[in-house]
Amino acid sequence: MENKPIRVMIVDDHAVVRSGLATFLLVFDDLELVAEAGSGAEALRLCREKRPDVVLMDLLMPEMDGAATTRAIKEQCPDIQVVALTSFREEELVQGALQAGAIGYLLKNVSADELANAIRAAHAGRPTLAPEATAALIHAATRPPEQQYDLTPRELEVLALVVQGLNNGEIAEKLVVSQSTVKFHVSSILSKLGVGSRTEATALAVQHGLIQQS
Repeated sequence: MENKPIRVMIVDDHAVVRSGLATFLLVFDDLELVAEAGSGAEALRLCREKRPDVVLMDLLMPEMDGAATTRAIKEQCPDIQVVALTSFREEELVQGALQAGAIGYLLKNVSADELANAIRAAHAGRPTLAPEATAALIHAATRPPEQQYDLTPRELEVLALVVQGLNNGEIAEKLVVSQSTVKFHVSSILSKLGVGSRTEATALAVQHGLIQQS
């Protein structure tokens, strides 16, 4: 008895891309195209109806993007494997797709054989990552963490007023506290930020987005 072909669904909002991928799949006897979807909502419906084994998922789609669609598919049809297939290699996209449950991440310049092998690997429960995706993940993992300054809500409030150029007296009046209290907060802010002046504090606050600027 012959093994059943792997049932594949293509999800992409561009018809020409879906057509090209469908042509890819025709070359391989062990792969069968069972559905095409042009949106996330359609993909979810077709997953429930057609029960593909593997979904090739575009990531940048209007309304419901590929990561959200992947997450919904994995919640509703956990046995279906999803391979992200995109033109983009940004860290956020790679991480988002994998966190949503995708088992693979490939770029659209992949060869037919590489794509077929990734589909077979996904069906067997094995991940496949494009080298660019692996590099993005490594870069994200080795990037130094963003500095955390642990300012209190009140200190952030004072810092925002410092950035606006108010002096201690004006800040005290605005917050209805004593000038000595404001002076204490400013001193604490400068210490936590590791700076020596209000000007430096302002520059750092703006650079690191510590305050919401109107």
